Amino acid sequence: MADFVGAVDQGTTSSRFMIFDHDGNEVARHQLEHSQVLPRPGWVEHDPVEIWERTNVAMQNAVRRAGIAATDLAAIGITNQRETTVVWDPRTGQPYCNALVWQDTRTDRIAAALERDGHGELIRRRTGLPPATYFSGGKIKWILENVDGVREAAEQGHAVFGTTDSWVLWNLTGGPRGGIHATDVTNASRTMLMDLETLDWDGELLEIFGVPRAMLPVISASSHPEAYGRTRTSRPLRSAVPITGVLGDQQAATVGQVCFGAGEAKNTYGTGNFLLLNTGTRPVRSGHGLITTVCYRFGDQPPVYALEGSIAVTGSAVQWLRDQLRIITDAAEVERLARTVEDSGGVYFVPAFSGLFAPYWRSDARGAIVGLARYHTNGHLARATLEAICYQSRDVVEAMQQDAGVRLDVLKVDGGVTADELCMQTQADILGVPVSRPVVAETTALGAAYAAGLAVGFWRDTDELREHWHESRRWQPQWSDRRRADGYAGWKKAVQRTLDWVDVE
Repeated sequence: MADFVGAVDQGTTSSRFMIFDHDGNEVARHQLEHSQVLPRPGWVEHDPVEIWERTNVAMQNAVRRAGIAATDLAAIGITNQRETTVVWDPRTGQPYCNALVWQDTRTDRIAAALERDGHGELIRRRTGLPPATYFSGGKIKWILENVDGVREAAEQGHAVFGTTDSWVLWNLTGGPRGGIHATDVTNASRTMLMDLETLDWDGELLEIFGVPRAMLPVISASSHPEAYGRTRTSRPLRSAVPITGVLGDQQAATVGQVCFGAGEAKNTYGTGNFLLLNTGTRPVRSGHGLITTVCYRFGDQPPVYALEGSIAVTGSAVQWLRDQLRIITDAAEVERLARTVEDSGGVYFVPAFSGLFAPYWRSDARGAIVGLARYHTNGHLARATLEAICYQSRDVVEAMQQDAGVRLDVLKVDGGVTADELCMQTQADILGVPVSRPVVAETTALGAAYAAGLAVGFWRDTDELREHWHESRRWQPQWSDRRRADGYAGWKKAVQRTLDWVDVE
């Protein structure tokens, strides 16, 4: 058997390819950023062709850096930014428009109309999701209604939809020359179009959104030896490597953190934050603003579900300090700047750039910095930015505990922001529970690799995967209960200042 497993990690800001050995250790990686297209306030787009080209180069370079041949890869997994929507012509491989990114809020009127027309409860019951700009269904509808020729092309079978996993998979397996048009249950569960119980596209919802069924990919298990075909393009690998795992990025991180038991949870710190709690083989409906989603499905086993708290802006708030305000030159610099002050000095930053996601789901909210006095410095703003990441996570933990009746003993964390030790200490302080980071902090790619490897017997079972998980660092809470309560009360007050800022029809 080949000695390695590869993983495409197609994220919001970059695409990378990582290679892992049998112990789950990283062997090599290559990563390339892609452009963030911001044509209007609230609009966020990516160029799908650029994403595909960057993925190609990342795969080529990672294999070269590892010093291996493509035939040394037992399998490849794909993980991806989830709700981001691509519509393309399967005859040519050309997208009809830029991808609409999960952060994009142009569909706010569509989401509001779904509620106003009485479809909100049906969508929640069938899909586990609230009508919101976040999800793909509204984005497909917007493209069909606003991009010339797409509705007619879709009705003729000349326009297909996919999240970026489907786009990359289709290209890897041949594109216009027989590319496989498929997705997995985790990505399909983010569209507002899939029934959580049947794990299939729902006819009534397709009618409500006006989406032709022929546009949609086949839904498969997250880990399967035959569902996703083999690499067929001359680039990037020049070899037929089986693609046997597909998972949305946050579900992939849950697998990478080996949260295979009901009640186990992880929080990923990336462009946004995503806290998932494994709830077992029965979906738990949320009454406190969380999403019910598919966590994973391995082969023919029953699907495993999760409660998720999705936060739109966390790591991207640090990027905002860098790219828009220019008070730092590198994302890693925010920790040094925040350490120039002892605390935030009463400043709160609520980065509701795309409205507020879980547990509020308020598309009318917009970002606010409150509590400013002449005394405050850029250090206080940097500290408030790190605290905003942590307070938003506490909002989700509070909702999760109410929905599932589970109190966290420890929070497993992963993602790029976990390299910021001040932020992780602040998270432990604000939550009042220990925070644990694994040796492999970039668990999205690892989870995709695990799913792919399980499908071909590279790893025996999930018990073997648990043996590979090791803790790198643990942070213990240091704040007093009084400071924790006062800080959170101030945060809740700040959140209220962001609401009702944008009129949504």
